[in-house]
Amino acid sequence: MSIYQILSIKLNLQSSEVNNAVTAKKFSLLMKSILDRLIAAIALLVFSPVMLVVAIAIYLRMGGPVFFTQPRPGKNGRVFNFYKFRTMTSDCDANGDLLPDEQRLIPLGQFLRKTSLDELPQLLNVLKGDMSFVGPRPLLVRYLDRYTPEQARRHDVMPGITGWAQVNGRNSIGWDAKFKLDVSYVDNWSLWFDLKILFLTVLKVLKRDGITQEGYTTSEEFRGLLDNNQTNSAIE
Repeated sequence: MSIYQILSIKLNLQSSEVNNAVTAKKFSLLMKSILDRLIAAIALLVFSPVMLVVAIAIYLRMGGPVFFTQPRPGKNGRVFNFYKFRTMTSDCDANGDLLPDEQRLIPLGQFLRKTSLDELPQLLNVLKGDMSFVGPRPLLVRYLDRYTPEQARRHDVMPGITGWAQVNGRNSIGWDAKFKLDVSYVDNWSLWFDLKILFLTVLKVLKRDGITQEGYTTSEEFRGLLDNNQTNSAIE
């Protein structure tokens, strides 16, 4: 057998292995999507009494609406309506401007955040196919232009209710660390990895660990490339 024939056989085997790996990953992603929607439908039925009680409590304390809805970018930057239970009032100062977050966050809202009950409406996002149970958290639309190319890779997969960054610090870690964890998830994704994250999420919620970033009621604003551009302008 000639060297050419040997190399040809090796290349064919390598090509076959790559094709099999791609096919296996596509099948796993399909299974993930099916399981996401199936489990979301079941979870909505199971948690509907809890969601009803929470909705009534919010309405009695703050009035309507009971849901916080906001456009968020998902996979490949596609924008969808993101749902959470409201945790803050719409109180304004004398000039009509919203009060700071820490003044609008009510005790009920603090409880919902600490127990992660405010996240339950995202089951609707999963059922609709906008989100997955596990994936990088969907952030704000205005952040899209602030990512580095590497950070933007977090949008190569479906966003999730929980993620690798959430079980490794959630809001208690900085943006750089959070995005590195998101990209690590993208590069190392598997169904087993998702199961590990879900298990760790349950532990985090029970411990109420890493829910908020010290000194902030909500996450600190991500500036990213804005700060880099301002620094470059100052240098020039």
